[in-house]
Amino acid sequence: MEKRGLLLDMVLVSDPQLLCVVRAAIERLTEVAGFSPPECRSITRALDEALANVMRHAYGNRTDQRIEISCSHISHKHQGREREALEIRVIDWGVAMDPEKLTSRSLDEVKPGGLGLHFIRDSMDIVERSRVEGANQLRLAKYLSQKDSVKDHQGE
Repeated sequence: MEKRGLLLDMVLVSDPQLLCVVRAAIERLTEVAGFSPPECRSITRALDEALANVMRHAYGNRTDQRIEISCSHISHKHQGREREALEIRVIDWGVAMDPEKLTSRSLDEVKPGGLGLHFIRDSMDIVERSRVEGANQLRLAKYLSQKDSVKDHQGE
């Protein structure tokens, strides 16, 4: 991933039918960024789950509410060294997130639903939530593997 800064900026309404559009864009962006196919699928699934949660919980299934997504290439200090990462920010103006309700169910329970937080946490290296000036903000980031970073620099 050679470019620094903003890579993709999207604004959509909270209609679940648009999730396929976002999935297609993010799948392709992660490929171009240099992630492996399994990582591309994992990042895409994490964002899909996060957006479904916004639509369902923050917006109460209303299909006409605004969601902003921005994807950037960042350099981040991790474990004492500079690491390249893809950062995805999701912003909505729905109901404030209740930290008490942000717990995922046990993986031992066999029933539908409730695994989205597991997918998000397992897929991403950074998961941060905040509420700023009436907006819910979710920051997700995934580090590029060292192998991929070397490959990118050799291609220059």
